[in-house]
Amino acid sequence: MSAFAIHPETIRTAVTVALGEKIKRISIKLGEVTVVVAAADYHSAALALRDAPGCKFEQLIDLCGVDYSEYPAAADDGMRFCVVTHLLSVSLNQRIRLKVFAPDEAMPLVASVNDIWNAANWFEREAFDLFGIVFDGHTDLRRILTDYGFIGHPFRKDFPTMGHVEMRYDAEQARVIYQPVTIEIREITPRVVREDNYGGLQ
Repeated sequence: MSAFAIHPETIRTAVTVALGEKIKRISIKLGEVTVVVAAADYHSAALALRDAPGCKFEQLIDLCGVDYSEYPAAADDGMRFCVVTHLLSVSLNQRIRLKVFAPDEAMPLVASVNDIWNAANWFEREAFDLFGIVFDGHTDLRRILTDYGFIGHPFRKDFPTMGHVEMRYDAEQARVIYQPVTIEIREITPRVVREDNYGGLQ
């Protein structure tokens, strides 16, 4: 933490004043403030964090999705998908982590904050592509990392590590084709070296 950085307790107080009842939880861990808000309050809370005098988080420096299905104890009321936003105030030299959980696992939906911070554009597209989280109000929500014909969302915990479809170039058809994955699962057992003088080493 910079010598000129604002103390986390001061940030927590300013955020509590700015957000009030919108806060579901606010905590300090490892010197960082994390605030959790409901999906219904996410956009208005983000706007308040940008504009409130004690906050002034002018920059969004990161936004990502999280799938809590394998560690539900850390989730909010058992909800699976979360959007985590990291905000920076250059003018006040302070940071905060803003979290929101999508209430519907089958259709994870939260508001877009792209109209508040332009930097959210590609981050939200990435979270949509990799986790299937839909950002309501995003004007260009389409895949950004996977191929056009890609099926599923590869960062979800239940997505198979080998995927569903593989892509290859077919010389006979002179084009790229898609087909079901043909990779055989194999278990690799590491070799244990027991020789006393392996590789000439003493």
